Amino acid sequence: MTTLPDLDAYFERIRWAGETAPTLDTLSRLLAAHMAHIPFENLDVLLGRPVRLDLGSIEAKLVRARRGGYCFEHATLFAAVLEQLGFHPARHAARVVLFVPRDAASRTHMFLSVPLAEGVYVVDPGFGALAPSTPLPLVEAAAKPREGATHWMVRDGPVWVMRAKRDGAFADAWVSTLEPENAIDFEIANHFAATHPASPFVNRIMMRALTGDGHVAVMNRDLTIWHGGVAHATQLADRAALRSLLVEHFGFDLPESERIRVPAIPEWA
Repeated sequence: MTTLPDLDAYFERIRWAGETAPTLDTLSRLLAAHMAHIPFENLDVLLGRPVRLDLGSIEAKLVRARRGGYCFEHATLFAAVLEQLGFHPARHAARVVLFVPRDAASRTHMFLSVPLAEGVYVVDPGFGALAPSTPLPLVEAAAKPREGATHWMVRDGPVWVMRAKRDGAFADAWVSTLEPENAIDFEIANHFAATHPASPFVNRIMMRALTGDGHVAVMNRDLTIWHGGVAHATQLADRAALRSLLVEHFGFDLPESERIRVPAIPEWA
């Protein structure tokens, strides 16, 4: 029986031919390659399809079908790859607090921490537009971000906070106690994220793909293409434009996207 995930297929998917020793350098480069080639997207939710978290289903979607996914899929796949390479990742849940106060945020985000000789690092490949592309060190006394950093882990009493640079300033992105979670905890959180009427994933398109010199981000009809440090903003005209965008920038064709339902876009609902 083939062990999941299939590392050869995964490495081909992310175009990886580097070292596999369980070191910080490997972790950093592997994370960058994963994020460069596997996009963030929630289209299955909007198509009314179940988002399955077993490794076979995730591998079939993100690796073999060359699709993207959201946090539960990215983190589950990446953790399984790391374990096969000799790392020891822990799986955690967080409350996303970008737009709501902490006491109103549910624990519906999944990320990892990885202990290494240099310390413990947070790895979060599935945080969408604000996902850190490098491992973040957990340093209790980190009073300020490192020079040039776009993300920063801060201790705040009983929780850790991931701070992310947004619109030129750092903002709290998520908070977590960093306690290890079980698979069933993510199944429950995933069910909420994929099906609850109040879930943002049920109500809007959210996608991001990295490009050679920037990235492409979609929020409902709003499309922003970053190229050479310059943002070019426009809007998707219709579902056909969405499908064309997937082919051009996300690396896959999804004919079903031409019948997608998006409550936040009235004419697409």
